[in-house]
Amino acid sequence: METFQIIFLALIQGVTEFLPISSSAHLILPNQVLGWPDQGLAFDVAVHFGSLIAVLVYFRKDVWHLIVDGLGGFKTGNFSDEGRLAWLIVLATIPAGLAGLAFKDFIETHLRSSAVIAATTIVFGALLWWADVRGERKHDLGKLNWKKALMIGAAQAIALIPGTSRSGITMTAGLMLGMKREAAARFSFLMSIPVIALSALLLTLELLETGSVPWGSIFSGVVLSGISAYLCIHFFLQFISRIGMAPFAIYRFLLGGALIWLLLAN
Repeated sequence: METFQIIFLALIQGVTEFLPISSSAHLILPNQVLGWPDQGLAFDVAVHFGSLIAVLVYFRKDVWHLIVDGLGGFKTGNFSDEGRLAWLIVLATIPAGLAGLAFKDFIETHLRSSAVIAATTIVFGALLWWADVRGERKHDLGKLNWKKALMIGAAQAIALIPGTSRSGITMTAGLMLGMKREAAARFSFLMSIPVIALSALLLTLELLETGSVPWGSIFSGVVLSGISAYLCIHFFLQFISRIGMAPFAIYRFLLGGALIWLLLAN
């Protein structure tokens, strides 16, 4: 890839990983629509690690308390709110992990197309908007129980389909279950940590088997995606209660419509 393409894709990955607009779609489309070369496995590893570092740094205090209280609950027999939340995150991760193992090859072979992305972008954008408008938006994370966590985790598994958006579908599920926007977004971001970590690990193992590592592209991808992801998380949490999900749904409609137009034009 050229330098401009590396910078563009790394920044796009960092921003779209945590916005409800689908990072996978924005990484696939330049290749299919603009004719850019495929960024390759090494670059995918880099931008995933960049996003992971960003969310770990931003939520470093939360992550520390989740680990300490989650493990400490076994010793005392009593779980604090943070300890309970830690195990709810683990529970919510299971459906995506199982779905990834079962359907990864099928999805990569049959669903990484502009037509699929156009459909999922519009459909799940409409669902996000509907959930934001119709949801009660009254519960904080303290009201989250294992049933709701498992339902949000099941929604996260659907995000394996390109164009769905992992953050978008999990926030949609949270809003449908009556969570406040900030609570739904926070749980979505914390849920992303084990999922991104597992994804990055699997990609790394695949990369090591290839024996070819473009270190320059990897370094650039990690740094740029990490910075853009950190800023995205910060500003999203700052403004989500005021702006709502409508701007992201509208963007998804425009993107999906543009893809359909391009498909029909060709």
